[in-house]
Amino acid sequence: MIDRKQVQHVANLGRLHLSEAEEIAFTSQLDSILDYFQQLNELDPLLEGVEPTTRAIATVNITRPDILVLNDDREALLDCAPEREDDFFRVPQIMG
Repeated sequence: MIDRKQVQHVANLGRLHLSEAEEIAFTSQLDSILDYFQQLNELDPLLEGVEPTTRAIATVNITRPDILVLNDDREALLDCAPEREDDFFRVPQIMG
């Protein structure tokens, strides 16, 4: 059971300024949350040996393998650019 003094302490640690009404509301809300965690803790013996999962069905990413393809025709690549300067692509200036 959480009490108002504990809520005030946690609020102080979080640098929160709570009104009296907020302290009362948070006391009951936090108490309900802690009760729920206690219910979850009671499940531990029942779930022993069950593998953790994030979804009900298995998913597999279908990806292509990365294959390195060398392009030795540098001039052909540079000729495709809208603008070029010597052996480089020329791009618009973005910073002053």
